[in-house]
Amino acid sequence: MADDKEEPQAEAQAEGGDDVHELTPGYKAPKKVDLDTIKHLDSNDESLVKYKAQLLGQTEAVLDVGGNNVIVQKLMLVPEGHTETTLNLTGDLTQFKKTPLIMKEGVNYRVKIQFRVQREIVSGLRYVQTTYRKGIRVDKTMFMVGSYGPKTEAHVFQTPIDEAPSGLVSRGHYTIKSLFTDDDKNVYLEWEWALDIKKEWE
Repeated sequence: MADDKEEPQAEAQAEGGDDVHELTPGYKAPKKVDLDTIKHLDSNDESLVKYKAQLLGQTEAVLDVGGNNVIVQKLMLVPEGHTETTLNLTGDLTQFKKTPLIMKEGVNYRVKIQFRVQREIVSGLRYVQTTYRKGIRVDKTMFMVGSYGPKTEAHVFQTPIDEAPSGLVSRGHYTIKSLFTDDDKNVYLEWEWALDIKKEWE
C-alpha cells in the first residue's frame, strides 16, 4: 500500500481560535525554494550532493497525475484489536458524513493518512482534526507531519495512540472535520466524516 510510516514530529492542542498555522508560537516558515535550485546548490560539495540524492531520489521519474502538488489519498481509522476502516479520499467526500464509522468506547486507536508529493518539496505539512458533537466543538488537534520531496510511492503518517471516549455521556454521534495543509497555508484537502461511539462493536 505504501512504502513507509511516519511518526508525528509534534503535536499541539488548540485551546481557542481557528488559525491552524499557529502550531508553534513564533515559528516562521522557511523561504520556499524550487526543486531545481535545491538540486544545484553546493554542487561542489560531494557529501552534500550525495545526501540530496538520497533525500530527493530520482525526481525526474516521479509520477505526476496533475492537480495539487500533494495528493491526499486515504484516511485509515485503526483501533487496537479490531479491523481498520479506510476512507478513500480521492472520490466523493460527501458520503462520509452519511455513513458514520463505528468505534467501541474506550478502545485505543490511531489515525493514519496516506498521501503523495508529486512535484515540489513541501515544507511543514500538517494534519488538523476538529471534532464536534451536537454542533459544539469538543476537540481540536494539530499534528506536524513534516517536510517531503517528490516521490511516486505514498507516505503514511500516523497519529499517536489515543483513547476513544467512554461512558454513557460520551456515547453518540460525532462529526470530524479534517484538513491537510502546510507552512505556506496551501489547503490540499478538507473533508468531513462521522463517527459513532457505542458500547460494543456493531
